Amino acid sequence: MSRPDMAALAVGDVIGTRTVTFDRADLVRYAGASGDFNPIHWNDKVAEGAGLPGVIAHGMLTMGAVVGLVSEWAGDPGAVVDYQTRFTKPVEVPNPGTASVDVTATIGVIDGDAGTVRVDLAVTVDGAKVLGRAQAIVRL
Repeated sequence: MSRPDMAALAVGDVIGTRTVTFDRADLVRYAGASGDFNPIHWNDKVAEGAGLPGVIAHGMLTMGAVVGLVSEWAGDPGAVVDYQTRFTKPVEVPNPGTASVDVTATIGVIDGDAGTVRVDLAVTVDGAKVLGRAQAIVRL
């Protein structure tokens, strides 16, 4: 994929949307890859005992999955030079079933001098924001 043309971008442009899904098997695979075996990510009883609605997706799994939209748009994962967010609501993963995380990526700032754009991510589950101030800086 080729890199976007910075001159063709405008603040407010939606650069992409996607829905990312997680099931319990995804959580197990992520736990193995990350080493994060906290039982709130696989045991309903422990999650509920911690005051959660049920098993939740790892925050870093959610964060990493949604920024894929930006790195694919940029044409190079290395073009994403900064990425930050706040976790505002857990992503509950039912059993059986999947959690569907909706992502919309919008150009928030264009810095021609630096050769970067800030991409703002709206990340929701059933209309409720799960990541706040999710922003990626992309060098074009």
